[in-house]
Amino acid sequence: MEKQQSDLERDRQYCELCGKMENLLKCGRCRSSFYCSREHQKQHWKKHKLICKEADKAQPPSHKPEQAPSSGDDRAPEKCRGKKSPEREDSESPPQGTNTEAPGVGDRPGEDGPNDTATPNGQSSSSPQKLATEYIVPCMNKHGICVVDNFLGTDTGLGILDNVKALHNTGRFTDGQLVSQKSDSTKDIRGDKITWIEGREAGCEKIRFLMGRMDDLVRHCNGKLGNYTINGRTKAMVACYPGNGTGYVRHVDNPNGDGRCVTCIYYLNKDWNAKEHGGLLRIFPEGKAQFADIEPKFDRLLLFWSDRRNPHEVQPAFVTRYAITVWYFDADERARAKEKYLTGAGEKGVKVELGKPSDPS
Repeated sequence: MEKQQSDLERDRQYCELCGKMENLLKCGRCRSSFYCSREHQKQHWKKHKLICKEADKAQPPSHKPEQAPSSGDDRAPEKCRGKKSPEREDSESPPQGTNTEAPGVGDRPGEDGPNDTATPNGQSSSSPQKLATEYIVPCMNKHGICVVDNFLGTDTGLGILDNVKALHNTGRFTDGQLVSQKSDSTKDIRGDKITWIEGREAGCEKIRFLMGRMDDLVRHCNGKLGNYTINGRTKAMVACYPGNGTGYVRHVDNPNGDGRCVTCIYYLNKDWNAKEHGGLLRIFPEGKAQFADIEPKFDRLLLFWSDRRNPHEVQPAFVTRYAITVWYFDADERARAKEKYLTGAGEKGVKVELGKPSDPS
């Protein structure tokens, strides 16, 4: 098992700056960060040095007594200072670090903000207002990542999945595009197929309902999520990884201030088993020597800050993997971005004022 995990870990290694996965150099100090050249290592140092210093203070690899290992023996990313020359990659796998789960997974009611009326994992048995104010707001402001399980219930989730499968069968999905990173081979960076949905299209009634429920939550959170004033969102990006081992290398949704402040993803994958199916979303919170793994489980909602605080990757998926993503705009940043003509694939959707949710049909 350890040998298989080491092989998988090597398959996921890539240049921290450009995402290249071939002919990599390994940092000679921490031996867990990779670059395609010394030049890219130097360029990345300014952003990376604080994380490297934090990792350097970490204790020798071990599990903390109060933390039980999560499934798959997750490893925390440990960053290098980058002052030594990188060494050529060898067969040694990255060192094992402390485990972490996504904020929200396993949280107890009333812990670190939410009061005793909240439920574990932010499960949405309460009203959208209670879920937003008592669980999502404290979780986001503390961790920058929040997981809500059983968001809409099985019947509604299956209805949304039917809408998505029907869309997929029409052949209207196209290769996902890159926002800020140029590459001669986009498929080497991301392997998903996507389509953009406003919600009023025929056969998308359940997707429209989902978007309305997302709007409800964000409306109740508005004014309480960091310093943001949210005044709109993108269309919904419906994405499918076809199950042929493709994923999406580490990236940031909004690296250049295009207005997106919150990424909101809804997953649609029944009976997902990460050990067999892959497809984990791995988030590397800035300034922390740990990562958070989120399985794309059916009826799971994930929220996280869209900017450089949350670099993330989609690991290779070996069965069909569906998700729906909406990005919410901060009013001030979006206005500044428009002045600077910052546009990209992530904002293809028209700006939509946060209105009332559609009724389910």
